[in-house]
Amino acid sequence: MKRKRNAGISHRGAREIVVPQPSQKKFYGHGMPKVDVEKLSGKLIVVEGADGSGRSTQIARLVQWLEGSGHATVQVGLKRSTLVSEELDQAQQGNILSRITLSLFYATDFADQLENIILPALKAGFMVLADRYIYTLMVRDMVRGIDEQWLKNLYGIAVVPDAVFYLNVAPEQLIQRSFAKNFTLDYWESGMDLGLSRDLFDSFLKYQALVEKQFKRLQATYGFTIVDGHRSVDEINEELRKKIESVLTE
Repeated sequence: MKRKRNAGISHRGAREIVVPQPSQKKFYGHGMPKVDVEKLSGKLIVVEGADGSGRSTQIARLVQWLEGSGHATVQVGLKRSTLVSEELDQAQQGNILSRITLSLFYATDFADQLENIILPALKAGFMVLADRYIYTLMVRDMVRGIDEQWLKNLYGIAVVPDAVFYLNVAPEQLIQRSFAKNFTLDYWESGMDLGLSRDLFDSFLKYQALVEKQFKRLQATYGFTIVDGHRSVDEINEELRKKIESVLTE
């Protein structure tokens, strides 16, 4: 069957963006009740990576590119649920949550967005761009000693994305980027709750190395694409665009 194309063109004015072809969706586990996956005609694109990896910059560019080509988009991410995001942020500031409670808090945040934003948008044929997904949540929890199988069951409600990109940046580079942007390091992104080191810098390096190791291990299970995040913004964006264009035709 001949593929249809819309009138949108790439930033170079040469390549057209194909109209997204419906793809069979599925859940990682038991899924959400009363959801007909055959009606989820949109595409779910996930960009993973640590703070400072360039996720937000890349997603902003992808949204501009997709919408400029006529694709309706929706964005989701961690701690964006109207149900619990404020409460989660307040609890983290006080560092008063146990590891399991914190895990369930994030899972609630994800589930609310899945039910009320992601699934409705996919059903309406939207392009959903996720600024991190269940993989970050699982990695963070596994680094903190939570059982992987328990986490897989917890996130069995998640719909399988059409593409997942992990922007891999060395911890030493992440420190430089974090200070350039915020002039400090985040308590949680430094793993200070784990007691890896009393020194913030040392703890950050050790924690991010553990996170990177777990991401690469999960890649073998979930098959997402590892992207070299040390290159220029334009080079990375060009790679993401090419891969997303191929996803649209699947």
